[in-house]
Amino acid sequence: MNIVLPLTGIVLLVGPSNSGKSTFLKHLVEQGKILPSEIVSSDECRVLVGDTEFIDWHRRNKDEADALYNQYQTISAEAFSLMDSLIETRCRLNKLTCIDATHLYPDDRKKYINIAKKHHLPIVSIVLDIDQSELLERDKTRENPRGNKRIKQQVYQFKKEKRYIKKEGYLATYFISESKDMEVIRRTNHPLELDVSNGIDIIGDIHGCFDEMIRLLEKLGYEKNADQLYVHPMGRKFLSLGDIMSRGPKSLQTMEFFLRHIKEGLAYMIDSNHGWKIARWLDGKKVTLSHGDELVEEEFIQYEAQHGKEATEQFKQELKQLLLKAPSHYVLTKNGVPTLVCTHAGIKDEFIGKESHDISDFCRYGDSEGFDETGRPIRKDWTIHHKTSTTIVWGHDPKPKPLVINNTINIDQGIVFGGELTAFRYPEKEFVAVQAEQDYSDGKHNPLVEFKKKRLNPPNIAKYINGYQVLTDALGEIHIPKEYALASIDTVSHYTVPIEELVYIPPTMSPTPAPSSLEDYLEHPKEAIQYYRSMGIERMVAEKKHMGSRGILLLFKDEEAGLKYVGRKTLGVIYTRTGRRFFDEETEGEILSRMNNGLKASDYFTKYETEFVLIDAEIMPWNLKAKELISSQYAHVAENAILDRALLKNKLESIGDKHADLEKWLEEYDEKLTNAYVFKEVFQKYCWEINEIDQIQIAPFHILAHSNETFFHKPHTWHMEMNKEFARMETLFVETEYVVIDDEASEEEVIHWWENITSDGHEGIVIKPETFISTSKGKLLQPAIKVRGRKYLHIIYGMDYLDPENLKRLKQRNIGKKQKLALKEFSLGVEGIQRFVNGESIERVHECVLGTLAMESDPVDPRL
Repeated sequence: MNIVLPLTGIVLLVGPSNSGKSTFLKHLVEQGKILPSEIVSSDECRVLVGDTEFIDWHRRNKDEADALYNQYQTISAEAFSLMDSLIETRCRLNKLTCIDATHLYPDDRKKYINIAKKHHLPIVSIVLDIDQSELLERDKTRENPRGNKRIKQQVYQFKKEKRYIKKEGYLATYFISESKDMEVIRRTNHPLELDVSNGIDIIGDIHGCFDEMIRLLEKLGYEKNADQLYVHPMGRKFLSLGDIMSRGPKSLQTMEFFLRHIKEGLAYMIDSNHGWKIARWLDGKKVTLSHGDELVEEEFIQYEAQHGKEATEQFKQELKQLLLKAPSHYVLTKNGVPTLVCTHAGIKDEFIGKESHDISDFCRYGDSEGFDETGRPIRKDWTIHHKTSTTIVWGHDPKPKPLVINNTINIDQGIVFGGELTAFRYPEKEFVAVQAEQDYSDGKHNPLVEFKKKRLNPPNIAKYINGYQVLTDALGEIHIPKEYALASIDTVSHYTVPIEELVYIPPTMSPTPAPSSLEDYLEHPKEAIQYYRSMGIERMVAEKKHMGSRGILLLFKDEEAGLKYVGRKTLGVIYTRTGRRFFDEETEGEILSRMNNGLKASDYFTKYETEFVLIDAEIMPWNLKAKELISSQYAHVAENAILDRALLKNKLESIGDKHADLEKWLEEYDEKLTNAYVFKEVFQKYCWEINEIDQIQIAPFHILAHSNETFFHKPHTWHMEMNKEFARMETLFVETEYVVIDDEASEEEVIHWWENITSDGHEGIVIKPETFISTSKGKLLQPAIKVRGRKYLHIIYGMDYLDPENLKRLKQRNIGKKQKLALKEFSLGVEGIQRFVNGESIERVHECVLGTLAMESDPVDPRL
């Protein structure tokens, strides 16, 4: 007889004392079938709580016997409480537990059946049926004999219960005695686990879109062999998240394709709602075929007409088995470590790695609460309850683009509704997609269309309050910690422009990675150029850095376009890099009207076939937004420093007999007074009085997007030329000087230019790779490096920062955190704009915007 032990779950041993339960388990440990830690014994628990496994109250006076018996009962109750708690814990952790106790009463066994059911685990019973005479003989050799009377009572109870045990709901029940030959087999491979091995391509809901599926496989690198099987040259396999049939045009062809590939070990498939319904229909169950399932029946009718009834029935039986055997989910492992879960509609953390009817239902349908008036399920958001680091990849609920939130990834992009068929390549964590050849839904209940209608619905803040992750193309997954997420939510709730209009927050910018090698400079262009050269970048763009305030301009073709994209009739919005409105509403309205007229007069919107333009710019003068800062900090500090230092200098000069130390002090204060005048000169250069709108200057340096495309693929030279085009269209826009660096001569030209403009008090320059998004050896490079002038840095690091000791200390500044922050914010910004242009929901755009605002809460030296 073979006894099969599950990989995880409960093994319940049943039998009177001395029937050999402990010995049986000891042999299994010796054979390597189970671990010692997988045994939970009632006797050992008595020792743990009461220091003894048995108290003999026999052959005692009645009062002593009664007291000892009560003591034994108390210890036993505590022991079983400990045992039950330990078993529950092991079940939660999806472990195997072999319970060593008599379990002679139905309530004892039922308790563990319920625990196994509660934790969605199998339970197996092993019943040791040993003759009473043998039990009595063994008792004589025990260190603590139970006594003949007790053994006979247990045997009597056991015989009463034996016939009912099989009917109690175990996965299997095994009756054994010493006279029977038996072999114990322990399952070693988890049926739900798949080793990543050479890589797996996870494919979202196919819905009978066979042609698109083949195009996707070919795009992923799979090749058709002589047996008409799609095989990857690198040994990769593909895994379907289910719903391979229904709604689309070629369900049978798709199912037959998976049937063959799964048989050959080339593919995997997960259970799903449509798959489960078709499986029951094929099994002869009474089900209503609707929501596209009826198309499968129609295809079978055509199949039978072509191939005959016998072939059709055989095909149906094969497909039925394929669908019925599909697991609720798969757990992908790397080097034996579970790292990713694939499921159809969702999964709870406590369900992962387990199977049960309830788990299958949840994985097929997700978390729902009834049905709406059209009969479709009302879906609840299960993703907010996902707490572990394991990534969950799912489908079922079509989204325009892969939805990454709270470490879950939805890759159902509605191929059957005219969207895309998406694959998630693992472990590379890359998305690959193909476009649908058409909308196969005939426009009926198209979720992608409905999604667009609901695009402006407010985000679900619950998704963000505990922190979250954003998957970006540029930098991969970015984690937003809880404390910073809460700060950004508070900012958006109270201070920013409406969230519909807040589509992008520009990133911070890092200074040079290393301080200047020159003795009296903190920053210099050479270090920025060297950084890019060391990363393999040979062509760069140096742009003049305007000293103003960062401004984002979202300009619409007309008010109807504003209504379409942000939900209100408007010509646009202008806001700061913290999301606050840049101008008062009246001024903003006048500026927007000026710009709109200028762009329309130049046929801009018609020429580029766009309904909006999104611009990243610098708006001047500085005192437009920094008036209070200038007044309270810079002007006040400058005036007081000049007065104090002039006074001290005059006093030193008034002393008649000057010795060496006095001359030194006089020289020092003369230099300090000069520093104070430089400080005042520098900040005043960026300020001028504004009496009319024409005195405002706006310098665009990134044309980020139109309604039909983003411009991250364009070089910075293109952006600079577009800057000139805007300056020609409207006088509020001003040109930005720039120089291309591509050899030593142009490098020297840029350095000379920087020295000239900064000596005149200008802030400095920004050096960028020519390409907007640049990488080296697969790593994202700094998108821009600012190089500020010696004069300007007086207002950043203090008027005496060039003092040798101060400069020596400043050259040791650590900018590593600033660099990381710049890369994260840049990646979030690019991702958010791409989502906005793709017509994704506010929620999807705002996880990027909130993320950037959250990053600004991370404490970094503001002078960097």
